[in-house]
Amino acid sequence: MSAKSSATTNGDTTKLVIVESPAKSRSIAKFLGEGWIVDSSVGHIRDLPRPSDLPTDMKKGPYGKFAVDTEDGFEPYYVVADDKKKKVAELRKALKTADELYLATDADREGEAIAWHLLEVLKPKVPVYRMAFTEITEEGIQRALENIRELDTDLVDAQETRRILDRLYGYEISPVLWRKVGPGLSAGRVQSVATRLVVERERERMAFVPASYWDLTADFVTDAEESFNAKLSAVDDVRVATGRDFDDEGQLKSKAEVVHLDQSSAQSLATGLADTEFAITSLEDKPYRRRPAAPFTTSTLQQEASRRLRFTSRVTMQVAQRLYENGYITYMRTDSVVLSSQAISAARKQATELYGGDMVPDTPRYYASKNASAQEAHEAIRPSGDYFRTPSKVKNSLTADEYRLYELIWKRTVASQMIDATGYTATVKIAGTSAETTPRVAEFSASGTVITVPGFMKAYESDQKSVPGEKQERDDARLPDMGEGQILEARDLEAEGHETTPPARYTEASLVAELEKREIGRPSTYAPTISTILDRGYVRKRGSALVPSWIAFSVIRLLEEHFARYVDYEFTARMEDDLDQIAAGQMDRRDWLEGFYFGQAESAQGLKHTVENLGDIDARAINSIPVAEGITLRVGRYGPYLEQALGAEAQEGDDPKRANVPEEMAPDELTAALAVEMIETAGPSERLLGTDPETGYEIVAKDGRYGPYVTQNVRDFTEEEIQAYKDAQPDEYYKNGRKKPKKAPKKPKPKTGSLLKGMEIATMTLDDALKILSLPRSLGVAADGEEITAQNGRFGPYLRKGSDSRSLESEEQLFTITLEQAEEIYSQPKQRRGRGQAKPPIAEFGNDPSSGKKVVIKEGRFGPYITDGTTNVTVPRGTAPEQITEGQAFELLAEKRAKGPVKRAKKK
Repeated sequence: MSAKSSATTNGDTTKLVIVESPAKSRSIAKFLGEGWIVDSSVGHIRDLPRPSDLPTDMKKGPYGKFAVDTEDGFEPYYVVADDKKKKVAELRKALKTADELYLATDADREGEAIAWHLLEVLKPKVPVYRMAFTEITEEGIQRALENIRELDTDLVDAQETRRILDRLYGYEISPVLWRKVGPGLSAGRVQSVATRLVVERERERMAFVPASYWDLTADFVTDAEESFNAKLSAVDDVRVATGRDFDDEGQLKSKAEVVHLDQSSAQSLATGLADTEFAITSLEDKPYRRRPAAPFTTSTLQQEASRRLRFTSRVTMQVAQRLYENGYITYMRTDSVVLSSQAISAARKQATELYGGDMVPDTPRYYASKNASAQEAHEAIRPSGDYFRTPSKVKNSLTADEYRLYELIWKRTVASQMIDATGYTATVKIAGTSAETTPRVAEFSASGTVITVPGFMKAYESDQKSVPGEKQERDDARLPDMGEGQILEARDLEAEGHETTPPARYTEASLVAELEKREIGRPSTYAPTISTILDRGYVRKRGSALVPSWIAFSVIRLLEEHFARYVDYEFTARMEDDLDQIAAGQMDRRDWLEGFYFGQAESAQGLKHTVENLGDIDARAINSIPVAEGITLRVGRYGPYLEQALGAEAQEGDDPKRANVPEEMAPDELTAALAVEMIETAGPSERLLGTDPETGYEIVAKDGRYGPYVTQNVRDFTEEEIQAYKDAQPDEYYKNGRKKPKKAPKKPKPKTGSLLKGMEIATMTLDDALKILSLPRSLGVAADGEEITAQNGRFGPYLRKGSDSRSLESEEQLFTITLEQAEEIYSQPKQRRGRGQAKPPIAEFGNDPSSGKKVVIKEGRFGPYITDGTTNVTVPRGTAPEQITEGQAFELLAEKRAKGPVKRAKKK
């Protein structure tokens, strides 16, 4: 591959430019003149196949386990994906007419790897140039053409190492989870560590012991009838205890020299201060200054969009991707907070034009990344171009979500080049002596920050949460003009009780911040990582909080006990450092993979040795969590349940008492007292009702994951029945051209049915169960030749004739309605949803923050769905509509908008 300092401009040559996405190719084509052809690879064109998809002759060789040859330098075996073969053919055809090839994929590891895969597959015979740009504007593309380069093989090596590493990690550890926890689970280098963070936070909440403390508040009034609120801060010159003085066990921290007020002491002090004269003992002003936050990185953009716009990480990145591809912002995957000189000039110029020259400092502001391993290949995320377009100028060309995110990026960028916000913080202390048997001196304090010069806050009013670690200040509190020694009157003096709260659960924003703080993964991977742990069922959302499932507890316990090194935070962060060294050409990828998988001499053992020497893993212990004396929570195949150990009085053959744990219950809500109550109030989990007279099978009623149901205990076939079945088969028969031996009969599937309304396991009869198992009930054949059946469904009883269904008024009709009555119902016009009397919404919420329209949950033809009147999204499968919170409804609608309209396949 050759390189040159600038692109050729000969109009007689045809130049093919390949980018990743069609949207980007359309945007770039606008800025390139005649002789340029722009096409896209639509992402990766090839990848590691599943081992089961390998060619037959490779399945038993060194590639058979991972599609990677671990015996010879970890050589990967790549295949072109089936859905990309047509695209590859199109690119080859376009390349035949081209005189030059420009690989213009993203300028990061993944983009470099895509470019390498294109070279490997297309095998061009024309000159090839690597072109990279961070913004899709005319000036950005021109700069890229002036700085074309060769393919960076070190970056490719780093990305390939990451891909192979993830394959080794997942394919070695995930099968252990399948065997010991449950099918369909997965382990991942970053996803497992992210899940561990969420689980550890929930463990802290479960172990948390609240502490109570009291204080006093009062409204103090000056002679001029100006009032302000103040809180008790000290008693007899000793600070009053607040929530931060207690540990997670509810005890005062050993070094805390404070007065711990209980209810009686606080109320006694409040009574003694009722008629006390208060005086100001000190009044202090301190200068206040706040610096603007740095421009956005991928991580801080996700955090701020979550807090301000209520976007999920996935939605933020989807919307940012569209803004980038259409030329509105620079590349959105970056660790850098640095702005180019052109961007700094544009931000300073725009701030001057909009807010005045006095709001811009004399010299430009420069920012440096706090993370030592940050990749500085790109700028910070900012509006594209050498002159920024204001939000008002692009509003009509963007969707609502695109506009809101662009406005956020624009404000942050412009504000970063403005002066500090300044003012002063005033603090006042007021004291009075109580009229108690033993008088006490009570000191109250209040403070307020007054902003005199708003500076950057004119463009971007930070809520301070956007800057991790900074304390949030009240900028609107102003104290009256007062002087030391001034007498004040106390009104509404009250004792108030408080209780310490457990550590807050992670939100998407705070989890992203924690991962970045620990240098785990890369910001560009945070959105898919969070999506993965949500999709896998390890974590679910309650409002904006991330709540781990019980199965996540089992997974993390197994990983901590048997794969501790691979979910260790520091080890995972060091892997990122190693990948950075490979990208910098300072480490050989094959040597690194050799050490990771096989281990290194006289040092840590590799993943292969760890998996092969796991020993016995007690699956029952892994899936058990003690929650109360003699009561254990177990993670079963059909969900979590409580089990009480058998007492000394239990008889041989007795089953332990069990109670199902509701899916929606968060782990920290399952206290010991609640567990005892659930066990004591639980009915029988299984009850034998009798024998089906037709089949001879036992009929039992059970309490399952989705509620009580009845089912058949289908017995195995006897040897005589199996032999009779085989005798009925021909001696030799063929299937698909191959001789098949005689088979044993398949065990029939048991009939199952949910209990009807009003039925309970404890009072069920055999007749009740047989009625349920008789469904669906055939009513006969209608006059038009279609059979009509009565069935019980997810949304109640109904009739079905072919594809036409009609609702019944009650479950009793399932067993009493006749064919004539059913035909009468079908003779009436069908009341379709949206016609006739409209059904009331299942749930109603406030106005969507994006569209401004009221959001409701309605019952639709294909189930419940969320809508704001314009955008519709189906309620996720397995989630009851009543469980959807307002925040979840807004997020689901935002994700649906971000995906855009569904593209329907054209009919041939």
